[in-house]
Amino acid sequence: RTVVVKGDALQSYAAGEWKVTDTGYLKITLAGLSKSGQRFADVTSYTLSGTAVAGKTAFVSTNEGNFYYWGRRGPSVHLSYPFAESLKAKWFYNEVTVPEGDDVIGSYYMANGFGEGYFGIQVNSPTERRILFSVWSPFSTDDPKSIPEDQRIRLLKKGDGVTTGEFGNEGSGGQSFLRYNWKAGVTYKFLLKGEPDGKGNTVYTAYFFAPEKGDWMLIASFSRPKTDTYLKRFHSFLENFIPEQGDKERKVFFNNQWVGDASGNWTELTRANFTYDNTAAKGYRMDYAGGLQNGRFYLRNCGFFADYTPFRSSFNRPPLAKKPVVDLERLP
Repeated sequence: RTVVVKGDALQSYAAGEWKVTDTGYLKITLAGLSKSGQRFADVTSYTLSGTAVAGKTAFVSTNEGNFYYWGRRGPSVHLSYPFAESLKAKWFYNEVTVPEGDDVIGSYYMANGFGEGYFGIQVNSPTERRILFSVWSPFSTDDPKSIPEDQRIRLLKKGDGVTTGEFGNEGSGGQSFLRYNWKAGVTYKFLLKGEPDGKGNTVYTAYFFAPEKGDWMLIASFSRPKTDTYLKRFHSFLENFIPEQGDKERKVFFNNQWVGDASGNWTELTRANFTYDNTAAKGYRMDYAGGLQNGRFYLRNCGFFADYTPFRSSFNRPPLAKKPVVDLERLP
């Protein structure tokens, strides 16, 4: 359709009628063809009407809660891996594969999430990728500078080339990252250790295995004060952290999850529960999915696909019986 806009007053223009034949996302493309002045008209919004949109229609309807920003980022999707609460979980092992073509800039493929932090890989720019490990402070704030001294995350050790510091905005705490050019299509291994030190703190240590390196690399070890717990609430997630990249689909596979207890026993985790964030819960974005494919758990988001996964769907993968082969005493 061609629409002619005249004058400098804000007004509505009819753009035509279309027949909608199926459910799912519809793409509206607007392009300026010609102009007699210095600029094309500013478009503030679209108004859709008719029987096809009279029912439940998914779009970001308001900026309340800054959802124009969150809506552009797209929905975050999660998998949780349940295990017995009585188990003293000292180790969390997971394997992650980002398919070729799904290593989209702005993606965080979080492998080993736990009650007090997270550990995964990112695509930060066309030339930079990172391995990221963060632990939240027990002091609730978005400003790391406001954390009292006795509630700050303390760095105990870090690996070669690892950068450490503080983070804020979505909680605050200690952060570490290694710039590392990980590859799509390659399976990487993540190992997290968490145990109380007997002095009112819990120590969290993250290790990363790259097949091209052939050995486990230390990312960092943090002490969290006012904490006396083993690992809990195992989960993974997939998110886009750059709003301009929310129109691009991405996917990640998670496989061969294990929990190791304080007595040295390993248990395979074969169940995963799917959830999503508030952007999806409000129905502002519907391009979210997770489940089981070829025996592996996966997460998928953004790009405006329509085959979404219902909230709290549960999936069971076939056991692999491939316990992690790690010499725990030799870890750096």
